[in-house]
Amino acid sequence: MFSPHEHINEPITEGESYRDRIGTVDQDGKRKWVFAYKPPNGKFYNIRTWLSVLYFTVFFGMPFIYVNDRPFFLLNIPQAKFIFFGKVFWPQDFFILGLTMVTFVFFIVLFTAAFGRLFCGWACPQTNFMEMMFRKVEFLILGDAPAQRQLKAAPWTSKKIFKLGFKQVAFYLLSFVIANFFLAYIIGMRELEKIITEPVIAHIGGLTAIIIFSGVFFAVYSFFREQACIVVCPYGRLQSVLLDKNSMIVAYDYKRGEPRGPIKKGAETETGDCIDCHACVKVCPTGIDIRNGLQMECVGCTACIDACDNIMDKVHKPKGLIRYASENSIANGEPLRFTTRMKLYTGLCAIVLTVLSILLITRKDVDPTVMRTPGQLFQERGKDSISNLYSLKVVNKTMKMVPLTVKLEGGDGRIEMIGKDYVEVAKEGQGAGTFFVILPKSRIHQRKTIIKLSFYEGDKKVSESKTNFLGPVE
Repeated sequence: MFSPHEHINEPITEGESYRDRIGTVDQDGKRKWVFAYKPPNGKFYNIRTWLSVLYFTVFFGMPFIYVNDRPFFLLNIPQAKFIFFGKVFWPQDFFILGLTMVTFVFFIVLFTAAFGRLFCGWACPQTNFMEMMFRKVEFLILGDAPAQRQLKAAPWTSKKIFKLGFKQVAFYLLSFVIANFFLAYIIGMRELEKIITEPVIAHIGGLTAIIIFSGVFFAVYSFFREQACIVVCPYGRLQSVLLDKNSMIVAYDYKRGEPRGPIKKGAETETGDCIDCHACVKVCPTGIDIRNGLQMECVGCTACIDACDNIMDKVHKPKGLIRYASENSIANGEPLRFTTRMKLYTGLCAIVLTVLSILLITRKDVDPTVMRTPGQLFQERGKDSISNLYSLKVVNKTMKMVPLTVKLEGGDGRIEMIGKDYVEVAKEGQGAGTFFVILPKSRIHQRKTIIKLSFYEGDKKVSESKTNFLGPVE
């Protein structure tokens, strides 16, 4: 955390205090409740409002979307079944899921280094639900920050009990709805509908999960609130490692604003544009003063920007006293630039996302694995042929049964299946088979010969594989 004096190189005056604790804890270590004012309808708040509508539409609408009779998006951890954009991923696709996680971490690092906590303020579920849903319901029931403070200080009357009780009931109902949709992302909407419509005794586990999720969401949004961003989320702590003086942050223009003070007509002392109205502090959902520089608690929600711009309009001064900027742009009095570093990081983010997208698109829906049967060497077939025994395991990620046949590519030789002439693989299931590969001795010139196998669903080639064929050494 920084003081304005660090920026403008002014001496520390005697008796001036500096924050050595997070903004929501007092000097005795007790929680300070944040009563945030509703931000004015400024440019950023309006954009965030519309984006939150889109966010909620996607969150509550996506579980109803099915592609090829499967959910569009599913994270079924108990069954180790994951569906992204209608494509199912099993434990056999773990390398893709692992790469996805590595890509996500890499993207977060690069994105944060270039754009700060832009994700926190604009896309984070915690921020969207807290500020754009629960906080608005709170304003509707209890009123703005001053009314909430008065209500907290007021004696316990029936009116106070009703208002606070009504708020908690509303918060729990919202949490319950969110919990149901959250569970739908784990088990699917159709399974959730069964929990809702079928007898409770048949779905004790699902009902328990809903109750637990509802309790967690209720505790977070009713009591824990901004502490989730400050105490639990590691993103704020990453700022000190990932950000530099060219990173984009929500910043106060101390060169233009200092020395701050109220407007006084005819005063001899010139003051900066900041009139010290504390509007930026009042609307901050984490209870900080953005004028003290970049701080761990700042989630980049831009509420302070809209509040300050509103005041600047009223005092007939230019907007942008608080704005998106970098420390260097503030120090040099220049507008925020899309620096070479930011361009490089953006390009790297685009590359890793492109690579991951290609892997996801080209992933095979029918994935066979061929292994030579362990403990078995080659077998002689008459005087002129050699055979090897192989095991075949197939994962079918489609929604239809697949009859899979095996063919030997290139040169002489043949496949001899044990049992049926094909391997039958159930939809979204697995199948197994055993077969011999038989080659003429004239084709075998060394201990290991590489052969190529192709796998067909009818006349359609769905995959291919290479394996070793063992033979005698002349």
